Amino acid sequence: MRITLVIPQMLRSTVDGAGTLRLSLEEEATLRQLLDELAVTHPALERRLRDETRTLRRYVNFYVDGTECRALDGAATALGDGVEVRIVPSVAGG
Repeated sequence: MRITLVIPQMLRSTVDGAGTLRLSLEEEATLRQLLDELAVTHPALERRLRDETRTLRRYVNFYVDGTECRALDGAATALGDGVEVRIVPSVAGG
């Protein structure tokens, strides 16, 4: 199964400047499994997305084909072949 991961500008330094990554995962994979794969292939990126307990960081949003994962099943959100996962860090200011 092929997944496209869209990387925001502020995290591209962790993946050699790439704006997208194309990953191959097992059939019936989840967002958690995608992040587990990133822990092996791009550990610097994965550390910015999950904390030391492997929980999604609260200030990072993951959109699976346009729907925020927390509105679905969080890290257990199922990913289908050809799905696009977009990382969107929260922005705060004052």
